[in-house]
Amino acid sequence: MAFTPKKQHKQLTIVIKLGTSSIVDEKTHQPLLSILSLIVETAVKLHQDGHRVVLVSSGAIGVGLRRMDLDRRPKHLPKVQALAAIGQCRLMSLWDQLFGHVRQPIAQILLTRNDIADRTQYQNAQNTFIELLHMGVIPIVNENDTLAVTEIKFGDNDTLSAITAGMVQADYLFLMTDVDCLYDKNPRTHLDAKPIMVVEDISELEVDVSSAGSSLGTGGMSTKIVAARLATSAGVTTVITRSSNPGNITAIIKYAEAQKAAHISSRNSVVNFSDDGVPLAQTATLNLHNEHQTLTPSTSTDTPARTPSPQGESEYPPLHTRFLPQGNPVRDRWFWILHGLAPHGTIYIDQGACKALTDKAGLLPVGIVDVEGHFAQQEAVRIVVVQRLPSHSTTTSTSTPISHPHATPATPTSARTHYLDRTHPPLLHSHSSSHVTHITHPPLFELHHPAPMEVGRAVVNYSATEVRRIKGLHSTQIHDVLGYADSEYIALRENIALMGVEKSRPSTPSFGHRTTSEHGDAH
Repeated sequence: MAFTPKKQHKQLTIVIKLGTSSIVDEKTHQPLLSILSLIVETAVKLHQDGHRVVLVSSGAIGVGLRRMDLDRRPKHLPKVQALAAIGQCRLMSLWDQLFGHVRQPIAQILLTRNDIADRTQYQNAQNTFIELLHMGVIPIVNENDTLAVTEIKFGDNDTLSAITAGMVQADYLFLMTDVDCLYDKNPRTHLDAKPIMVVEDISELEVDVSSAGSSLGTGGMSTKIVAARLATSAGVTTVITRSSNPGNITAIIKYAEAQKAAHISSRNSVVNFSDDGVPLAQTATLNLHNEHQTLTPSTSTDTPARTPSPQGESEYPPLHTRFLPQGNPVRDRWFWILHGLAPHGTIYIDQGACKALTDKAGLLPVGIVDVEGHFAQQEAVRIVVVQRLPSHSTTTSTSTPISHPHATPATPTSARTHYLDRTHPPLLHSHSSSHVTHITHPPLFELHHPAPMEVGRAVVNYSATEVRRIKGLHSTQIHDVLGYADSEYIALRENIALMGVEKSRPSTPSFGHRTTSEHGDAH
C-alpha cells in the first residue's frame, strides 16, 4: 500500500543543519554512517508526518580529505577549494545512497552570498526551494566552497542555515552539534555547569562560548548564537541539540508545539489575543535579569506544570536549548535587505529621521548627520541613529580613542573606524568586550549618551560622495547642490529594513506559492 503523509498535525517547515564534525570523523575523515543514517531516518519520518524538511550539510572538504588521503586541511585557498570540489561530489553521492534506500528524492543547492545579493537571484533561489518542497523533495544545501572567497562567503554554515531558514520561512531551525545544549559554563571543564533550556532574549544571554569549532569546520558555539539571533529575527524557533541523537528532533518539536498550544490556550482563556508570534514567556525556565545580572536557569527543565504529557509520552523533552522567535518577524524583502546584502558604508541619522522611518516614511537628506564609507547608488548601507551635537560642538577636532563598552569589534571601512559589526548587526545589543574607536575628524554626533545604535539597512539612491554633499539639506536643495535630483529621498521606504520593528507579513502564506515579482513582497 502506498504511503500517504499524515495530515492531522500542522505542516511545519524544518531546517536541520549538520556540521562537519557530525558528518566525518575529525581524525580519520571517515564518514560517520551511523549518525548520517539516523539523520536520514529522522528527516524521512518528519516528511512522512507531512512536514517540509531542508538539510544544510557541511563536510565537503572533510570528505575531500578522505578521498585524497590527506591528514589535515591545507592552508592554501586554491587547494581548499579543490578539495571542496572533490568532496562535494562524494558527499552528495553518500546522501543520495542513504536516502535512496527509503526512496526519498533529494536535491543539491549550492550558494554563496553573491548568489543572493541580487534580488532576482534571491527570489529565484526562494522559488526553487518552494518548488522542491512542493514536489516532496528534501533539498540539501551547502556553501559553494569551490567558488567562495572571503568577500562572498557566509562565514560558516550556521549563518547559511539561518539565512536558508529565513528564505523558506521555516518554523524550526535545528543546529546540530557535539553538545546537548548551551550551558552557563563549559561542561567539559566545569562539572557544575547548568543547562540553559529556553532563551527568550538573546541580548541578555550570558553563556560560556569558549568551545570552538572542529579542526575541519569553521563554526563554534558563538557562531550558533549568531545564527540563532538571525533566525529568530525572521520568526524561526531555533534549537541547539546533540547531533548523535537526531531522533530527538521529533520529540523536541512535539514538546515545543504542545507548549505553544498550551500557552495560547491559557492566554485565550483570559482574553482574546492574536496567537501570531506570541512569546512563550510563561513556559520559559530562565530568570532573565538585566544586563548587570547573570542569566541562570530556574529549573533543570522547562516543563510547566500545566502542560500535559502528549499521548502518554515523557513530559520531559530531550536536553536542548530553544531560542524563541521574535513576535514581529522580518521577512521577504526586508529580510533580504538586512541579511542578503553586504553593507558598503554607514549613514548616521538623527532621532527625528529615525521616528519618520518607523512611521513608514522614506529617508530624506535633512535627517542625515554624517556618512561613512564608499558606496554607490543602489548599494546597501547601515542606518545608525545618533544624537546630533549642537553646531558649536563640531568646531574642535580630536583623534582621542573613545571606548564603547557595549560595542562589537569591526573592520575599518575608512580612515575613521566605527564600532559597528559589519556582518551581524543584531550583535550590537550583546554584552561584548570594550572596543576603541578612533575619530579622525570633528564628531558630528554624541558618542556616549546615547551611544549610536544601528537600526537597519537601506538600499540608497545616491552615492556616498553625493550624500556627503546634500546631508542636512532639504530635498528642494538637492538640484541646486548636485545639478540634478534623481529622487527627493536618499532611500525609498520600500528599500529600508528596520531591525525588530517591522511588522511584515510573508508574501507567500505557508510558503506555498511562488514569489514572482517585487509586488509580491510584504511592505
